Amino acid sequence: MRILTVCGSLQARSANLALIQAAGRIAPSGVEVVPFDRLRALPFFNPDLETGDDPPAVTDWRRAVAGADAVLIASPEYGHSLPGMLKNGIDWLIGSGELHRKVVAITAAVGHPHRGLMGLSALAQTLGAVDAVIVWNGPTVVGPDFDAAVASILRRLIESTP
Repeated sequence: MRILTVCGSLQARSANLALIQAAGRIAPSGVEVVPFDRLRALPFFNPDLETGDDPPAVTDWRRAVAGADAVLIASPEYGHSLPGMLKNGIDWLIGSGELHRKVVAITAAVGHPHRGLMGLSALAQTLGAVDAVIVWNGPTVVGPDFDAAVASILRRLIESTP
């Protein structure tokens, strides 16, 4: 099984990046966790660029999502929404369909369980445009139970993937 991980933060030391890295470290045998860290390379979405000869970064993004059995997105909340870079990445997949009916878990690494909820809501709404199957939608508190929480997300993805 292949789980693509996507961090919605550009920060070099973000808690969401730490969550993605933890997923790779604790994934069970037989589960390949593949990080995609090139959202920053995507051009701004423009339907005029969808001519069949996609920019290389878009081709890489689409192939990575298409080749995954499931996707784990860890993203901060920016301005009560999702980061623009992540929204742009999802926009590139709306017309081409790589996320259509794909099993997806969304989370935000946070310091308190009530943080990040509006960002996750906005992310879930955006993923609704591609009919993604969201099997996890909740924040992950950074603390002593962090790895166990990440393991729970991975289990849900694994159990929910056909």
